Amino acid sequence: MSYYVYSPFGRAARLRRMQDFFDDEMPYKENEVIVPIDVRAEDDDFIVTALVPGLKADDLNIQVINETITLSGELQFGAEEDANYIHKECPSGKFHRTITLPSTLNASKADANIENGVLTLRVPKAEEAKPKTIKVSVSK
Repeated sequence: MSYYVYSPFGRAARLRRMQDFFDDEMPYKENEVIVPIDVRAEDDDFIVTALVPGLKADDLNIQVINETITLSGELQFGAEEDANYIHKECPSGKFHRTITLPSTLNASKADANIENGVLTLRVPKAEEAKPKTIKVSVSK
């Protein structure tokens, strides 16, 4: 029994490489990897999950500014330049992802953790972005 994994990211990267082949302005472009991410909204925070296999905490750069989160780094899976690959699907190269969220973020309380190639970033919403309950009084 064969098991095939379909990823829309692989197709997009192939199409981008084909476009680069036809561009005369820049004949060679460094490998760029698309890292898949998920973003969840909870009551008080946003949780960003990214697949970064083989990456160490020191190899990852995370920036949080206002309502924007930027993840960048480089995946390296033993991509030897002089190797004669017959088939290569393991991603290697630099990645850069920017996510704009609907609320202002509190960067000072952000927490990031990498475990088994999965980055989990928890960024709380800023106090002014959290919903506030206002008690309504009845005038007599």
